[in-house]
Amino acid sequence: MITIVKVAELKPVGVNSLWFRFSDGSEGAYDFSEMLESGGPMVEALRNPDFFQLAYIACGVPSWPNGFDLDAIALHMEMKEAGSLSIPQAAE
Repeated sequence: MITIVKVAELKPVGVNSLWFRFSDGSEGAYDFSEMLESGGPMVEALRNPDFFQLAYIACGVPSWPNGFDLDAIALHMEMKEAGSLSIPQAAE
């Protein structure tokens, strides 16, 4: 079953990684190194660490100023399958 999620918050962590909090409360970091190595016209700009850090949220998906964006649902699914998502415990 596909869970409909959006990115609620993101922040750069490291040179090629972003930390995400999704609308379902799960959170985790994702390393984009492999995607950046594979290249492609839209990804080339993201190889510049300063440009990569310009990531922002547009309509619930991670985006960059050159128009590149990612599917939040696919990103969430990949992170979940990799075991890189967690749901923080509520403060008591």
